[in-house]
Amino acid sequence: MPPTTPYAGKFSSCTTYSNNNNHPQPQSPYRSNTAPKPARENVYNGAYIAAENPYDVPQPHCVYRSSSVSSVTAREHHYSSGCFVSDNPYSSPQLRSPRQHSTSCPGRASRHTSGSSSSEQSCRNNAAAVKARLYGHGITASYGEMCYHDNSLVSASLEALIQHLVPTVDYYPDRSYVFTFLLSSRLFLHPYELMTRVCHLCVEQQRSGDALLDKIRFREVAPKLVQLLTEWTETFPYDFRDERMMRCLKDMTHHVARGDEYSWRAMQQMTQRLIKRLSALGQYEEAVAALNAVAMERPASLKSKQASAQRSDVLSVCDDPFILAQQLTHIELDRLSFIGPEEFIQTFAMKDPLENHKGFFRKRKTSNLEAYVNWFNRLSYLVATEICMPVKKKHRARIIEFFIDVAQECFNIGNFNSLMAIITGMNMSPVSRLKKTWGKVNTDKFEILEHQMDPSSNFSNYRTALRGATQRSETAHSSQEKIVIPFFSLLIKDIYFLNEGCASRLPNGHINFEKLWELAKQVSEFLVWRQVVCPFDRDRRILQYLVTTPVFSEDELHLASYESEGPENNMEKDSRRSLRSSLLHRENRS
Repeated sequence: MPPTTPYAGKFSSCTTYSNNNNHPQPQSPYRSNTAPKPARENVYNGAYIAAENPYDVPQPHCVYRSSSVSSVTAREHHYSSGCFVSDNPYSSPQLRSPRQHSTSCPGRASRHTSGSSSSEQSCRNNAAAVKARLYGHGITASYGEMCYHDNSLVSASLEALIQHLVPTVDYYPDRSYVFTFLLSSRLFLHPYELMTRVCHLCVEQQRSGDALLDKIRFREVAPKLVQLLTEWTETFPYDFRDERMMRCLKDMTHHVARGDEYSWRAMQQMTQRLIKRLSALGQYEEAVAALNAVAMERPASLKSKQASAQRSDVLSVCDDPFILAQQLTHIELDRLSFIGPEEFIQTFAMKDPLENHKGFFRKRKTSNLEAYVNWFNRLSYLVATEICMPVKKKHRARIIEFFIDVAQECFNIGNFNSLMAIITGMNMSPVSRLKKTWGKVNTDKFEILEHQMDPSSNFSNYRTALRGATQRSETAHSSQEKIVIPFFSLLIKDIYFLNEGCASRLPNGHINFEKLWELAKQVSEFLVWRQVVCPFDRDRRILQYLVTTPVFSEDELHLASYESEGPENNMEKDSRRSLRSSLLHRENRS
């Protein structure tokens, strides 16, 4: 029987890693019979024991290693997205279930503001005669166009939700409401339209017909408007890549300057932080594009497979599974930190009618999320390439064993995305068909890891492990224990099906805010995970290898596999012949 919690008995006994170079560096089991490498500075010297099993109870034989494994292709495991960290005000999950969440609508409905809009006036009038009825085991109440259940907002009209976001002298919306509505409002209107309407309402509500009185009133509300815009720019900075958003922000800065110098300075500082963040994002995207261009170079294929054996492989770059897992974690956390929370929603948000609007800040709305999914695919293909590349069976078996141990270290760290990418790469059909090579490998640890990431029962084993990692992170005593890197494609899938499985609008035309709470709950958890700073030392040589080394395409992988272990039947012989002809023709054309 598998352990109830995969983390049981493991994380409590994790080795404390030290930079003390007085301890001897253990000899790696993957190191060839060459002179020992000089010790590197600033690396963790904790010994990795290849035979160490992180699980209390041996796992049953995994279905992945069944006879059907050879039919598993790369495309069955790869998910495409149809779909420097800024301070996050949601440092811990604040968004509770909509049945538990409390908001300030009753106070909002009865607050005193002169010059309020007609919809807000209606809300106040109706609040005086609240209609409440028993609904199940809770109370359902309506305040104007906003409906609550057990003091939790469950539905409202779009206009009421926008009005609920607007601060006044004596009111500021709950931070979890601000995050939830700013995140999911893009399902119904463009962020630019929302910002324009909020700023307009905030200004208009202070108008009384007396210019001096209007100035005094706006001066009082200006700090709260600045606070709202600060939350917006810090949590959703990528909205402001749209030049219309930046223009609206600039207009509000000028308006604030006429009423309150303190708020004007705060607006200037906020804008400077925003521009710095957007600049860092632009540099990151350029760097990723440059790395991808280098990685697009094709490695040696069929006619030069013997020569390809002289190419550097992963063991010549790093023969310590723990250090390679650390470097993979660096890449994962770096790329996670640049994914905007709104990208999860924009994968299925309505098409922007001004999609072709050109501007300085215009970029693809989900580019960082897509780049992260592409990294998962690249790592899977890198693993498969490293295994299929060597000429000798013994060398291939050693690389397989090495990646199994890297995957185990990723699991121990809490890096589930790299773990799943490695498992995916080793289950590609060009790798899984190498039966003679696998016969040289002890697959016990691999079967345990596969069991943990088994997709049956909606990845129930993985979800249990993820909960264990999350609990460890919440009570962490070290930076390493805070690391939680989810299997990202499954996170996207969960959010996608949450969106598809629940109606965004109710029959009465109201927004289904219960759905918005749930979307925000999942995304806010991601925000907590992405803000963790990787505690491991960087090894630039290893990082460069992981992100730039060319990898085989799917056809090239199959051909390299056939060259490693010949076809076993007529179908494979025909496939090899066809691949040879196709790739040779492609090389001649290039």
